[in-house]
Amino acid sequence: MAAEHPAYPVGLRLAGRRVVVLGGGQVAQRRLPALIAAGADIHLISPTATPSVEAMADGGELTWTKRPYADGDLADAWYALIATGDHTANEAASAEAERHRVWCVRSDDADAATAWTPATGRSEGVTVAVLTTSAAGRDPRHTAAVRDAIVEGLRDGTLVAPHHRTRATGVSLVGGGPGDPDLITVRGRRLLAEADVVIADRLGPRDLLDELPPHVEVIDAAKIPYGRFMAQEAINNALIEHAKQGKAVVRLKGGDPYVFGRGMEEAIALEAEGIPYTVVPGISSSISVPGAAGIPVTHRGVAHEFTVVSGHVAPDDERSLVDWPALAKLRGTLVVLMGVDKIGRIAETLIAHGRSAGTPVALIQEGTTAAQRRVDATLETVEEAVRTHEVRPPAVIVIGDVVTVGPRPAA
Repeated sequence: MAAEHPAYPVGLRLAGRRVVVLGGGQVAQRRLPALIAAGADIHLISPTATPSVEAMADGGELTWTKRPYADGDLADAWYALIATGDHTANEAASAEAERHRVWCVRSDDADAATAWTPATGRSEGVTVAVLTTSAAGRDPRHTAAVRDAIVEGLRDGTLVAPHHRTRATGVSLVGGGPGDPDLITVRGRRLLAEADVVIADRLGPRDLLDELPPHVEVIDAAKIPYGRFMAQEAINNALIEHAKQGKAVVRLKGGDPYVFGRGMEEAIALEAEGIPYTVVPGISSSISVPGAAGIPVTHRGVAHEFTVVSGHVAPDDERSLVDWPALAKLRGTLVVLMGVDKIGRIAETLIAHGRSAGTPVALIQEGTTAAQRRVDATLETVEEAVRTHEVRPPAVIVIGDVVTVGPRPAA
């Protein structure tokens, strides 16, 4: 191949076609998933393989012949990946590929190959493939960095030309995560960038709203006029009204839409009106906030289960659906959301039904944000700790021995 000529970019359709991979090491481990996703009929030829590659063979995703390369292995192949640690074998296989007119990639000598593997990434049906045009400047780190920048722009909506933008129809119920704007999902951030209207909760990642274009209408869900409707009904009606106007609507929630987020109530209302909707899961504060504060909700030898409950209704309230006596008997971790003002009665109930008064408790206020703070106590002292330290919602409460597993928080 003449070194002065750039590679001609092309997409190979390998579904059902024979692809030969020589070598079962790290290079094969990186490249095989994409070949499997392409539907290729993969034949691996190698005496050994990494555990991950071996698992692919055991799972029936490829055929593994356990021996070194031999002349004739590339017969009838459409594409070959040559990645053995034997330079002589690589040279022989490359020569066979040339004779059979099989496009081949060489891991040990890219200039001796007839094909190069680009740095690839995917976003919403678009595949980005980046090749460096000259051998002198062929730095895989630079190529990967260009790829990453393009894919990130596509994912967060900043790189799509406005007149080509594919707007989501209907309503997207997006979990914004625990508060840190970096903890929203890639898909959630992209849908925000494509929105015409955003109806946001106060617990959603507020910093993301500042990034929205000026034409986007941002509605604070707490300030929607309720009139003759209850709060949730008014929010449902607002979602329906804007969606029926043909707008792309995002309902931005804190945490996950279906973890005490009333996401299903909104989904049912949209379904009843025939409005298409999509649900984008979010990172729940029930596990992310303790993690950010240095608390694992499970830990080997300490807690084999964790339970998440809502504390917005006190244990002695007839509306409560929580079996607090049963929770008191569990040995694992108990995570209470929306329970700051009820924590005194919650602690009393747990102690009354068998949980030790000395059980460690941590309260994490404004978790994952710049204002995060952690207050430690026990079931016996937690009510007083809330008053003394003026703990305010939103705060996640963790009850159990996992609170003391990690390094103690700074005073």
